[in-house]
Amino acid sequence: MVYPMFRGREIDPPPVYGGEISVISTEKAPLLRQEYANVTDGAGKSCAYRRLHNPMEDCIMHFIVKKDGGAYLMKPKEDIKKIVLAYSGGLDTSIIIPWLKENYNNPEIIAVSGDVGQAGELDGLEEKALKTGASKLIVADLVDEMVDEVIIPALKMDAKYETYLLGTAFARPILGRKLAQVALEEHADAVCHGCTGKGNDQVRFELAVKRFAPDMTVIAPWREWSIRSRDEEIDYAEAHNVPLKISRETNYSKDKNLWHLSHEGLDLEDPANEPDYDKPGFLEMGVSPAQAPDTPAYVTIDFEKGVPVALNGERMKASKIIAGLNEIGGANGVGIIDIVENRLVGMKDRGVYETPGGTILYFAHEQLEMLTVDKDTLHAKQKLAIDFADLIYNGKWFTPLREAISAFADKANENVTGSVRLKLYKGNIIPAGTTSPCSLYSENLATFDESDYDQKDAAGFINLWGLPTKVQALREKGLL
Repeated sequence: MVYPMFRGREIDPPPVYGGEISVISTEKAPLLRQEYANVTDGAGKSCAYRRLHNPMEDCIMHFIVKKDGGAYLMKPKEDIKKIVLAYSGGLDTSIIIPWLKENYNNPEIIAVSGDVGQAGELDGLEEKALKTGASKLIVADLVDEMVDEVIIPALKMDAKYETYLLGTAFARPILGRKLAQVALEEHADAVCHGCTGKGNDQVRFELAVKRFAPDMTVIAPWREWSIRSRDEEIDYAEAHNVPLKISRETNYSKDKNLWHLSHEGLDLEDPANEPDYDKPGFLEMGVSPAQAPDTPAYVTIDFEKGVPVALNGERMKASKIIAGLNEIGGANGVGIIDIVENRLVGMKDRGVYETPGGTILYFAHEQLEMLTVDKDTLHAKQKLAIDFADLIYNGKWFTPLREAISAFADKANENVTGSVRLKLYKGNIIPAGTTSPCSLYSENLATFDESDYDQKDAAGFINLWGLPTKVQALREKGLL
């Protein structure tokens, strides 16, 4: 049974309401007027379209109810007058503005860009947005929010998704939250994003929107339009005089922020192809290990309770430390990975990621933990790190579980204070010394020379530790 919904939320049915959704009929209830019609959803599946009028609030809600019982809110296009678009100026969002104008009755488009450290990609963005049909561009400085609210908690957990350092996933909760906030402030009828129906980002954006604007309509053109490839997107852009910074030959799908740069598509779609790291313009955050200097570079990073606070002796905020490490690490070929990852939607995807500063920071943090975190806590944290990374990757940042694991991370990092010195050489990160006032390491205990440790104590420990093994053996021999 599928019951009426007010503002996207299911309510108890009025006493006279009833009927399976597959029944196409008109029924009247004390509070609702309902009209059904056979329609087809975007995937070609038969659905029922329901138009509800709520006289108590004098509003009409439209949503599609699938015959399998699923439902999603859908405002009719003619009621969508203002749309807030997550706008990067890349290929997808560049053509979305004219597409929305053509397909949603010429609504007002407010473009929102988040500055998450993508540097030059914001240059000329306002002019481009306005030229292609936006009424205005809002650029929000989100660098420190992303670093302090998402990256640092993930660093404390050493969270990696498989071997991916979560660069794109780190930015999405912050960007999605800002998108929802602007939509509410501007009294928009819908938000829109350029994420494909194949990827993870559609989930990340929309879960953030659901958290901060739960009743907001979401438009995802990739799930609606007839365009099926990036080549067809370029065709659309050319036909509508939309300026692009890419060509068909350099048409990699890229995502850049302070933490990383991702490369997908073109020749990378075949895992048999070796990435051409030395091709001019391919790498943007550094050089390949082959082109790195022949002499090593050294960096020292200071941490307080798991948070990086200084680089090479100079105190600075975490975002500046990441930026500095990007420059040093990139110049030495650090942080380039080529992986095939398991997407949330179920397919495998191949990508090349540049994360120079982040790779160094994770390595340094793990070195310091070796000295300062007890065995049981460290091992528990390593197990939870997988779950934490999954939550980030799968778009579930704004959830109670993520908050609970973050609280654990804060406690586990209370003694992760000290300095880590590293040597960077042709893509390698080599430990060069770690110190901490909270170290659990005792040279007196660990030395091979004479110490206070009485080696005779080991015999009794082994007897007790091995007792279950001994009892099992005795049982097998019938000696118990």
